[in-house]
Amino acid sequence: MSIGTIVCENTSPIPVERLWRASICDMRNLLPKLLPQLVRSMDILEGDGGAGTITQYNLTDAVEEFGYVKDRIELIDHEKHIFKYSVMEGGLVGVKLKSFAAEITFNSTAEGGCLAKLNIQYESLEGSLLSEEDVTSIKEGNMAMMKTVEAYLLANPDAYV
Repeated sequence: MSIGTIVCENTSPIPVERLWRASICDMRNLLPKLLPQLVRSMDILEGDGGAGTITQYNLTDAVEEFGYVKDRIELIDHEKHIFKYSVMEGGLVGVKLKSFAAEITFNSTAEGGCLAKLNIQYESLEGSLLSEEDVTSIKEGNMAMMKTVEAYLLANPDAYV
């Protein structure tokens, strides 16, 4: 087994608090609305949205590799804008990965926007790290979700204020 790290950053013109509310606090409602071609629904299986909450993301047939992802919120800090979660099953866990944990942080930029940083730690099932293709797919998927939320917030200036 090998341990790997994936890091990506995204700068957005959206202020931290708005982006946090939309993409973290209300993702259960917003992602299926904004990405219906990928996310069929999101169901809270256990918890109240805080640490320990288990959520299942039910995906559409467009995601050929797997039908769902189940994760657990490890930390949600509304003051420091830090969100940590681990994938329990689904996605690449059980297929290529033994574990997958992510930390997302939002920080204000001098321009009034937000710098979102994603840091993923994973442990592979095999003796090698994820392929460059898999890493690129993970980065592009996360970037696409963030850009979709950003576009929604830009088009709806009264949302999540």
